[in-house]
Amino acid sequence: MAKTIDARGFSCPQPVMMTLDGISATDNGEIVVLVDNEAARENVIRAAASQGWLATDIQSENDEYRITMAKG
Repeated sequence: MAKTIDARGFSCPQPVMMTLDGISATDNGEIVVLVDNEAARENVIRAAASQGWLATDIQSENDEYRITMAKG
């Protein structure tokens, strides 16, 4: 089961920091990050990529995003 990080309601850089903390606590598998704005979505994807994680799925609904990532 993927670890879920709920970063909705936080402004940057908090979602990025929460994502990086989740990545450092996960050796492999998947992480799902929930954010509620486009800037956070882009920043989370970019920060995860810098750690070798790739966005494998991005779903949007009502200005909220569900980003599924896996170690690349």
